[in-house]
Parts: sequence; C-alpha cells; structure tokens
Amino acid sequence: MKTKTARTGPVRRALRGTLLGAAAAAVLLAATACQGDDDAAGPSSPAPAGKGTPRATASTTDSGTGTATSTPADDRTGDTGETSGGNGTKYKDCQVTELNTAVELQDAAGETPRHFLLTVTNGTRTPCVLNESPQVRLGAGNDADIVRTLGEVDTDPLVVPGGGKAYAGLYVFGADEGGEAEYDRSDRFTATLVSGDGTELNGTLIFDLPDGLDSVSYDDAARLYGWALTEGMAMRPVTRI
Repeated sequence: MKTKTARTGPVRRALRGTLLGAAAAAVLLAATACQGDDDAAGPSSPAPAGKGTPRATASTTDSGTGTATSTPADDRTGDTGETSGGNGTKYKDCQVTELNTAVELQDAAGETPRHFLLTVTNGTRTPCVLNESPQVRLGAGNDADIVRTLGEVDTDPLVVPGGGKAYAGLYVFGADEGGEAEYDRSDRFTATLVSGDGTELNGTLIFDLPDGLDSVSYDDAARLYGWALTEGMAMRPVTRI
C-alpha cells in the first residue's frame, strides 16, 4: 500500500505541470493574435487639415466699412459728350448767376461814347458754354428792340474756361448831327443768353455803364459782335463802323 501511494504523487504533479504549461501557451497565443489584428489595421492618425466639418468664411470683398460693395456697370456715370441743353459739348451752358459782368468804354476822352466792350467772367472753376450772340437791349424792359448783330450770327458754342472771360463788342450811336436832334438814351445794357438748343432763353445779364457815364445815346445804327475769347476779336468789327 505504501508503494502505490508513492508512485501516484509524482504522476499527479507531472500532469498538473503539463496542464499549466498548456494554459500559459494558450494565453500567449491569444495575446499574439490580438496584437496581429491591431498591426493589420494600422496606426490611427488625425484627420488632415481642412477636412471634417467646413466653416462659413467671411467675405473677402469688405470695403472697409463692414459691407461688401460693388458698382453695377449700368449705374456708373460717364461723360456722354453732350449736355441736356444740346449745345454740342460736354460742358453745361453758362448760367447768369455764375457770370460777372463789366463794361469798358473804348472811345477816347472827349469823344461821343459809341464803342463799348462787354465782358463776362466765368466765376466757377468749371468751363461753361455761351451760345450764339446774346440778345442785347439798350432800352429798358423786354419790349425794347434787340441790337442787330454784325454779319451772320456765329452758332458755334464758345467754351469759357473756369475763371476765364468772354467778350462782345457793342456800337450804340451812329448819328452825330448835333443841334436840336434828340436821341434815345440808356443808363445800362442788358444781355439775354441763348440756351444750347438755340430756341430758348437762359437768363439776362445786366451791364452797368462805366464810371463817369450816367447814360449814353443810341439809335438804329447800334450793332453787336460777340461772343469772342479775346478783346480784339470782339472789338475789331465794331470799330470799323
């Protein structure tokens, strides 16, 4: 009996060691299999920049005021080459409120006053247009006769530069018989401007007589030449009368 017991103990110990070794091997195989699966899947990496959920971005057309601006082509303004007054230039008609007037006597002291130089000055920095010849009257009121022009009326528009001048030559008195003859007298001249289309009037300028003259005689011989850009061009035709 003792001999049988001695033989059975070593066998049990050997069997238990074998079972423990097998269990350890199984655990090792399972761990190796899990690691192989992870390696096959590859390492995880972050999403590339710019991917993922997109954001709304601010407009790049900000004008600096916080509002995007643009100008439609149809809303842009430009020079059409002609004004609404139809004067054929890109400049507006001269306005009487923007013109300054002056009168100079061209006859020598002691002579009968007959020749006058009418001057208008553009009081703005922008060129403006004078059309044809002004309608000059020597008598008072709009019913007074209009002075006739010398030769044909020049219908070309005259562009007066900003701050520039334009001139008209005026001859007022033809007869000088002396004696008891009486003539009409005027204490000022008026000049009504003509608009660009040539059919409408554009305001009236007043030319006060030069210092030393209270009034001047005039008659049917009165003539006008103008507008011109130089004094000589304006006065030369009337000084020949």
